[in-house]
Amino acid sequence: MQPNLPNFLTLARILAIPVFVAIFYLPLGLSSADRFALLAALFVGAAITDWLDGMLARRWNQTSAFGAFLDPVADKLMVCAALVCLIEIGRVGPVVGLIIIGREITISALREWMASVGSRRGVAVNSLGKIKTAAQMIAIPLLLLTASPDGAVHPTLAFPLLPAIADVLIGIASALTVISMSVYLRAAWPDLRGS
Repeated sequence: MQPNLPNFLTLARILAIPVFVAIFYLPLGLSSADRFALLAALFVGAAITDWLDGMLARRWNQTSAFGAFLDPVADKLMVCAALVCLIEIGRVGPVVGLIIIGREITISALREWMASVGSRRGVAVNSLGKIKTAAQMIAIPLLLLTASPDGAVHPTLAFPLLPAIADVLIGIASALTVISMSVYLRAAWPDLRGS
């Protein structure tokens, strides 16, 4: 098998998930501000590699079935891990987390089923889904940067509006999550009804 940098970046993103969880839970001698800044940086790094591996795979013609399967799995696992941590400290409400995680599971299952019946195009990523992902990928590191272990919002002196911006963005992401899921389900409905 030829070396494939895009797949390596995707695997690195998956390996970053237990590191993320370990930084969140283990006593590492870090201040809470340093811990959450490190978590935010790790999440941003994962988001950058997500963009980079897709771009490189297309540019270098290194797309593969393995990469097509693993890339969205890596993204969803990292988002879910971050949301679970944020829910645990009370920085994200459980309903918001359930909406986002539930949507990811539902759409993944729907895409798999649609592919099995030869209608995957009906649930291809659309612009609404991309906007939702962008809002989510910006909101999560901002939520981490403004978090503290007791769930209180930690305003930064340099950017006092950052917690409010993070809250608005995750609210937008959860609203777009519901809307985009309804769009996907509506597109798939003829196939679902006919099965």
